[in-house]
Amino acid sequence: MSPRRTRRAHDAAFQRCVNPDCSKTFDLGQVLSSCPSCGELLDVAYDWDRLEPPRRLQDISRARRGVRERLDGSGVWRFRALLPFAPEDSCVTIGEGRTLLRPAPRVAEYVGLRPDRVFLQYEGMNPSGSFKDNGMAGAFTHARMVGAKVAACASTGNTSASLAAFAAATGDMKAVVFIGSGKIAMGKLSQALEYGARTFEIEGDFDDAMARVLEVSREAGIYLVNSVNPFRLEGQKTIMYRILEGLGWHAPDWVLCPGGNLGNSSAFGKAFAELAELGLLKRLPRLAVINATGARTLSRLVNQEGLRWNGGRYDRARVNEFFRTLAERAHTIASAIEINRPVNLSKCLRALEVTNGVVRDCSDEEILDAKAVVGLEGIGCEPASAASVAGLKRLVGEGAIDRDAVVACVLTGHLLKAPEATIGYHSCDGSLARYGLGPGRFPNRPVRVPNDLEKILEAVRAAQ
Repeated sequence: MSPRRTRRAHDAAFQRCVNPDCSKTFDLGQVLSSCPSCGELLDVAYDWDRLEPPRRLQDISRARRGVRERLDGSGVWRFRALLPFAPEDSCVTIGEGRTLLRPAPRVAEYVGLRPDRVFLQYEGMNPSGSFKDNGMAGAFTHARMVGAKVAACASTGNTSASLAAFAAATGDMKAVVFIGSGKIAMGKLSQALEYGARTFEIEGDFDDAMARVLEVSREAGIYLVNSVNPFRLEGQKTIMYRILEGLGWHAPDWVLCPGGNLGNSSAFGKAFAELAELGLLKRLPRLAVINATGARTLSRLVNQEGLRWNGGRYDRARVNEFFRTLAERAHTIASAIEINRPVNLSKCLRALEVTNGVVRDCSDEEILDAKAVVGLEGIGCEPASAASVAGLKRLVGEGAIDRDAVVACVLTGHLLKAPEATIGYHSCDGSLARYGLGPGRFPNRPVRVPNDLEKILEAVRAAQ
């Protein structure tokens, strides 16, 4: 892949190593998944003195207009003043980010907060059904800028669906997907197949697929769109901007999100750090990153090992040793966060430091019960999404989150991403036993009745 020189109007944007002892910078035209000098992750960075950032928080978005106003109709590019790395004619959109912040009184009651204090940011309304479309708009834009022809990812499902959708909708690139054997929900795999992605099933889990796609991308010159791609995280920053917008440009006290590969938490921390740097946000929300107990690497490192960002000088040797001796495989019904070796660990540590954040893990039982309660709000989410609500309930119960706090929970994916989990939970048919799960607390079992009007009426009256 031969890098194409970017326009001089965007020379104030560049790539920078997050390691403060390195901090090397690289041109936007370079396609990198890590720093060539020290191996750390990269940021998209901006020389704000050479740009014209908004002066007020409420000025960061452009008004949503009709479909003829292509970029202003995108929930990513409406905020392009805070991700100014691309010329407007290079920006890629398929209508991502048109999501709303929803009040959630039933969830508030379930977790123990006041009914007007809990909000759900439902990213399942994106075109491919998950938050990944926000980031893919950024990654595909950069890919177009450098003239990429093939894009690849490793995926538990949502990334592959989003990559395939963007590739098919734009016609700019071919999509290549690596998945772990048996480690993808059918609803997500069906998307990658339907949208035409070339899909490779690797023996192993997501961590194995991630290791291989990194190697293949380097060797074959393929553009990688996993969240080690810093342009992916630029798009995902906008989820926080929409939360602020939904709250009338007031910051919540807490933002909770699922963990997984830690791209979202990393992007959210960067979004808030930049808003603080620009003087647009005086008080930052606290961030809570929630994983499943069956994939709790972050919780072990932060809560048990005491790992901290430490201004960028975190204990890399300890992390390397942890991963070297990590033998267990991730196992959770929340397949989107079934990841034991999160590639964005360092950036997530930074986000936790910036926001005075916390980390928790919740059991599959807690996650599915929370998911059922979210459904009573008329919002259907996949299991991993509900980790944020399960984590909220736990943190309120611990007293870590005050009962009067204003809280936004990010729901990352649509209910139909993993319908088998929903059906198994509500039907109590034993199909979730392979996860060690029995009947949930809030099942809504189908009622079997004879094909007889009187019997049906009797059953309907009994249910009222």
